[in-house]
Amino acid sequence: MDAIVFGATGFIGRALVAELLRRGQRVAAAVRRDTLTPWLAAQGVDTAGLVVVSADITRPLTGLPGARDVYNAAARYAFGLSVPEARAVNVTGARNVLEWAATLPGLRRLVHVGGYRVSASAGDPDYARLGAYEASKLEGDRAVRARAGELGVPLSIANPSTVIGPGQYIGLAALVRDLWQGRLPAVPGGPGTFVPIVTIDYLARFLAEIPAAPPGEHHWVLDDDTPLLPELIRTVAEHMGVRAPRRTVPAALLRRLPRAITGAEPETLSFLSADRYPTASARALAAAAGLEMPPAADALRAWADHLVATRFGAASPGPTPYGFRDVAGSRTWVTGEARTPAHVLLHGLPMNAGLWTPLAARLPGPVLAPDLPGLGRSAPSARPVDVWLAGLLSPVRTRPVLVAHSLACGPALRFAAAHPERVSGLVLISPSFLQRPASRLARSGLAVPMLRRMSAARLAATLGLPETPEVAGAAADLRRPGVARRVVTALRADLAGRERSRALLDRVSVPVEIVVGSADPLTLGVAHPVTEIAGAGHYPQLTHPAQVARVLGRAPAAADPLTC
Repeated sequence: MDAIVFGATGFIGRALVAELLRRGQRVAAAVRRDTLTPWLAAQGVDTAGLVVVSADITRPLTGLPGARDVYNAAARYAFGLSVPEARAVNVTGARNVLEWAATLPGLRRLVHVGGYRVSASAGDPDYARLGAYEASKLEGDRAVRARAGELGVPLSIANPSTVIGPGQYIGLAALVRDLWQGRLPAVPGGPGTFVPIVTIDYLARFLAEIPAAPPGEHHWVLDDDTPLLPELIRTVAEHMGVRAPRRTVPAALLRRLPRAITGAEPETLSFLSADRYPTASARALAAAAGLEMPPAADALRAWADHLVATRFGAASPGPTPYGFRDVAGSRTWVTGEARTPAHVLLHGLPMNAGLWTPLAARLPGPVLAPDLPGLGRSAPSARPVDVWLAGLLSPVRTRPVLVAHSLACGPALRFAAAHPERVSGLVLISPSFLQRPASRLARSGLAVPMLRRMSAARLAATLGLPETPEVAGAAADLRRPGVARRVVTALRADLAGRERSRALLDRVSVPVEIVVGSADPLTLGVAHPVTEIAGAGHYPQLTHPAQVARVLGRAPAAADPLTC
């Protein structure tokens, strides 16, 4: 084989395997359980050159295919490990990989993946002070260096900093999660704290280049231009539309305070340092290979989008593209096609754009589905929702069908009435202004604190829905600061504007179709076509998406470009 990768199912290892395969190499992936192959298939990687082999590096290695290049990306990366757990992989496992590599007659290079704090540390590994993870990585680093020298193994060590990218949900991700959920009152560390980053794509390309470079170099792989931690947090907060903490708490103080107060994992505190690192060799290798790091701020924003899309690893990311955009001066969560959608989908309460996932999968052509301002994952807007909607649709260059649900039917109706040339049709699903005086959510008499405490199961029962990922996402959003309060405010505003919407419905000039569930019928007659879906309630697009898709299939063509 050209290469064998130990730890091939890990965050770094699987990205490295994908990179090597894309370069046409023959790769053996040493794993304990094969979760790699389906992951590679999902990434669209050709696996013709891949061989998956079973290996347990905590034991002496035998029976593996030989390889020119050996990568050890295996590690136990977790906090709170016992010393035996951490040492089994990070020390014993690292030595076992090296001992096996030393037996290969055609070995070109052993690449050991360490850590930017590990190789920069002085003194003996202090398990009591550093914790099992970092101390074991430090011990393994020294053991590998010493034994490689004894055996004459051509060794290179890569010391990546905090690695970010799709699939990374630990480390710095925990800090971003606390920021997103409003649980980060202060930035840990001082104003000069430096927590450098490197993207997973860049790191994989860098690792793939090491064996062809001169041996003996050990590389600190990180972005020297990573913002200091307070600025890093501000960058992410501004992108997500949440408030960044203004205060910092020194790491020395965090070490003295109980974890129950700080919420900080003690083993992470050693990473809160102002230290800088010797990156000259890594920069030279990157320059020779033509590698360029993406700007740190851009990488952080893209990663933050992924973290929010996946609920920090708890859910599928859903339709792509996705991310935060500036709409009418506020940070808005948007999924789908922003310029040429065939359908624009506006959700009702207390949901978010995920409400449309089952339906969107059945619609022809691209869709655009935002979270309404102040709801779901979107930040609140200082401007009226009508201004926000006009801002959302200003880049659109098609005449889409505007599809709205419940409370969103009012703003959609007003936009269609004011700009009939911008839409080809209007579909109102369970329009609140034509139904009972308030939704089931409002009639239940829920207070804001109760909404914030709702589990996915409780919310599903309240709304009369099955417990689906879409409902779970809505429940998670309700726990974010301010969202539950804004849901209640929006319900009250909807009640106040119903007469206006009813009057406007008779004057709108674009084709209108109304869809309701048989268990949630209209209470007023209308002059427009009405489709009643048997067995559906207030959310037919979630419970009966195929039937709703058939209704939308009868709507006017939506992909005609604008002439303006």
